[in-house]
Amino acid sequence: MNNLLLAWDEFKKGKRNKIDVQNFELYLEDNLFNLHNDLIDKKYKHNKYTDFYINDPKKRHIHKALVKDRLIHHAIHRIIYPIFDPIFIFDSYSSRKNKGVHKAISRLKVFLNKVNQTHNKCFVLKCDIKKFFSSIDHNILIKIISEKIKDEELVCLLKEIINSFESEFSINKDKKGLPIGNLTSQLFANVYLNELDQFIKQNLKIKYYIRYADDFVIIHQDKNYLINNLIKIDNFIKEKLKMSLHPNKISIRKCSQGVDYLGYVILPKATVLRTKTKRRILKKIKLRIKEYKNKKIDKFFLTQSINSYLGVLSHANSYKLKQKLKQSIKESFDEK
Repeated sequence: MNNLLLAWDEFKKGKRNKIDVQNFELYLEDNLFNLHNDLIDKKYKHNKYTDFYINDPKKRHIHKALVKDRLIHHAIHRIIYPIFDPIFIFDSYSSRKNKGVHKAISRLKVFLNKVNQTHNKCFVLKCDIKKFFSSIDHNILIKIISEKIKDEELVCLLKEIINSFESEFSINKDKKGLPIGNLTSQLFANVYLNELDQFIKQNLKIKYYIRYADDFVIIHQDKNYLINNLIKIDNFIKEKLKMSLHPNKISIRKCSQGVDYLGYVILPKATVLRTKTKRRILKKIKLRIKEYKNKKIDKFFLTQSINSYLGVLSHANSYKLKQKLKQSIKESFDEK
């Protein structure tokens, strides 16, 4: 029960104005006790999802669970995150404490400088996995989890969460797919791709490798070295993870041409934001201010959003854009 209460405190941040959250909180004590009893009696069943599309920036199919199910996701995450995080490699940066996009970009700059300074030439292999979340194989994921977690009751609960969703890639009993909207999906994604990380680091002995979600880069002074390892990585992903690399998103470029990664373009003497990223930030800020004025989000959420966008700019050479952004915020509030 204590874990459910702590999970609720985490879950409700920035969501207090949502109708479904308000309705759940109206009978919070009863809802928590009922949920707690269902878990103890092993009667908990995950409910169906509500699906919708967002453009962020590309079109994504989101599946949203009920409040009580999302609360369970948070409660589970609180317990199993500390179990799995220590086994992840240092250079995995998505959905982890004290990691994130900016740490990944900083690390990438360090790797680029090291290879460049040592060898006076540098190439970057960039890849991502095709339809990653939709292609995660349930049987493989559950097998990986079961090797680390020996508590059968917890494994059964995790199976209930995993099997609550399946994508269009499922074939008969071979279920596939995780919903992008679940907090547990982000952790399960890292658990799944940790198999790839370990293969790259332990088997292939690749030194300069960074992964964020399903986007990863490898840096080396020899282009042929990258091509040879790409073949091995592609085979591993197909055979062991039952996935495939996105053929249109595989590239090997000279560092001097600029490395486009996670919304930034790292050039030899500067780091700039991708043009699409600039447009998206300005658009998002205006949208958040509009939501705040219409009382759809609270001041806490608005402040968090604005600070996160300013944080994005702080990692690039973007003085002019930062001034433009601040002016846009000022003008939006002056209208009132």
